[in-house]
Amino acid sequence: MKYEMKLKNNPFNSIKNGTKTVEMRLYDEKRRLLRVNDLIEFTNIDSFEKMIVKVVGLYKFSSFEELYNYFDKVSLGYKENEEANSSDMEEYYSKDEQDKYGVVGIQIVRI
Repeated sequence: MKYEMKLKNNPFNSIKNGTKTVEMRLYDEKRRLLRVNDLIEFTNIDSFEKMIVKVVGLYKFSSFEELYNYFDKVSLGYKENEEANSSDMEEYYSKDEQDKYGVVGIQIVRI
């Protein structure tokens, strides 16, 4: 299967350059359909550039805090000198949504 998702410019470019290898999302109805070997077409919401990645792993957690504790910050899209904080994800997903659905780390590789 192939899915479509949108990304802001910075995470898009981090995936493009190979440093970000885990996309973090709410484990909602759409993400529950994902399987290893599925394809995701990411669209940069600023430039409309597209790229396709392959799902190589799915890691489910009850919160972004657990997810952040499991993966290293660079694989999540942070630079080595940046502080990674799971509360950053509250810009996208409320605590209520996280509690309702849980979260997923989608491990990806560019193809």
